[in-house]
Amino acid sequence: MRALFWGLAIFALAVAVALGARLNDGYVLLVLPPWRMEVSLNLFIVAIVGAFALFYVVLRGIVLTFGLPRRARIYRKHRQREQAAAIFQDAVRLLFEGRFGQALKKAAEAHGAGVAPGLSALVAARSAQRMREPQKQQGWLERAKIDDPRTEAATLMLEAEMLNESRRFDEALVVLKRLQKKYGRHLAALRLELRACQGTGDWAGVLRLARQLEKRDALPPELIREIKLQAHLHNLENCGSDVAQLISYLRDLPAGERDSRVAAEGARRLMALDSGPEARLLIETGLDNAGPDDWDDELVALYGKLADPDPTGRIARAEGWLRRHPEDGELLLALGRLCVKQRLWGKAQSYLEASLAVRDSREARVELARLFDQLGRENEANRLYRESARFENT
Repeated sequence: MRALFWGLAIFALAVAVALGARLNDGYVLLVLPPWRMEVSLNLFIVAIVGAFALFYVVLRGIVLTFGLPRRARIYRKHRQREQAAAIFQDAVRLLFEGRFGQALKKAAEAHGAGVAPGLSALVAARSAQRMREPQKQQGWLERAKIDDPRTEAATLMLEAEMLNESRRFDEALVVLKRLQKKYGRHLAALRLELRACQGTGDWAGVLRLARQLEKRDALPPELIREIKLQAHLHNLENCGSDVAQLISYLRDLPAGERDSRVAAEGARRLMALDSGPEARLLIETGLDNAGPDDWDDELVALYGKLADPDPTGRIARAEGWLRRHPEDGELLLALGRLCVKQRLWGKAQSYLEASLAVRDSREARVELARLFDQLGRENEANRLYRESARFENT
């Protein structure tokens, strides 16, 4: 549509010029003694326009000719930048492809050409680290810090990540502190710090970071639970033989972190330190609050092994749990053990036989054999001992 408009406009202008020239009878007299020349005005105008056009073309040609070296230099620089950018892209692609030797070579070329020198140095550092060349890795990291201040945060992040991968966790924490002091805390840095704290055994720091990442939904819930579980287990181990510290730690556990495995480990350590009442309270609380999916057989087994001069209360408590879990072989075994301690021979035999009926186990056979020993039923006891030995061998 635009072309049609301009075509009509040009035709209209040509018609107007032709009509104007036809009606114009003027002339131009040029006098250069002793010569005189008379030219029509129309021809003079055409000649002036033509001369101007010729002058413009000649002048433009001269300018273009003298500007040719400069344009050639600009073109060569443009081509070099394009080629260097392509080399940098190849370096990044090769790094992700796992072709680290070629990636290092291309990154060095891009860095030498001045294309994103900071990023090129980082690509080269990562490639050198993957090739296990620590001297080159450190050299490229130093260049990245110097060449482009804008990549300082990226350099610190990459350095911390590579230190973690090299299991130099203390150095990684130093780098991360420098990063966080200058650029603040963000999720990727927190994840790196979490890994470094795990490596250094700073389990209090692991718990703090895991809770922060959980609030910001930065890791899968299953992973967060496992990380906190491992941290709690290590903290319990660090309590050693300090009963007061162990009891205080278990009491201060947040409700959402009272995992049955933590409770079982805490109860086991309390029992080893002759703190039966505290272990009993811990186990009973864990089992009372356990849902169908949280019921833990290990806690039940520990409950049956607790040293208690009066197990009557525990028997009543366990029988209450049995109404909720009537087919739990471990609970039936624990009840059998408790009844043996209370010298309730008939109930003990019933519970142990019921445990065997639900789940055949070596522990139940041994407990029933011991019961028969106490009752003077040696033949049955010996048979069960033999069966438990075969059970263990299979």
